[in-house]
Amino acid sequence: MAKFQLDKVHSSISFQVKHLMVSKAKGEFTQFDVEVDGDVDQLESAKVKVTIQASSIDTKNEDRDNHLRSGDFFDVENYPIITFVSESIKKVSDDDYEVTGKLTIRNVTRTETFKVEFNGQSKNPLDGSIVAGFDVEGKINREDYGLTWNAALETGGFLIGKDVKLFGSFEFVIS
Repeated sequence: MAKFQLDKVHSSISFQVKHLMVSKAKGEFTQFDVEVDGDVDQLESAKVKVTIQASSIDTKNEDRDNHLRSGDFFDVENYPIITFVSESIKKVSDDDYEVTGKLTIRNVTRTETFKVEFNGQSKNPLDGSIVAGFDVEGKINREDYGLTWNAALETGGFLIGKDVKLFGSFEFVIS
């Protein structure tokens, strides 16, 4: 079994949600960890745990970030951690997988499935280490997790969409 060590410098977790019915608000979480137990050659048997510090949300707008940290959204004082724990990994094609597991936000846990692309392995010429890369994407309904704050628009619709698209890009040193 290989050891996967997350390279945080070359990894990210970001999101986007419809804003004002016409554009996308984007952001990221800057503090997170991803633990993988398994074999890079047998990814279907791997176990994955993602831990995100909800307070690390960053949309490049301090007022919006503070609102997202408040009780209207993530309520980071009471629910500081977002987690995802895999239950199964299914190979879809050569480099494409689906990982299904339990996502917990604000103490609400639901089963979600995310698409994963395995980008392969490479030898780092600077230190000789072997690295592996993965891209992850998926979509959740924020209201399923109690993130229900919104405002009706005069022109119809709502300020914030329900669907949140999630993106992860992860690099691991494999040993």
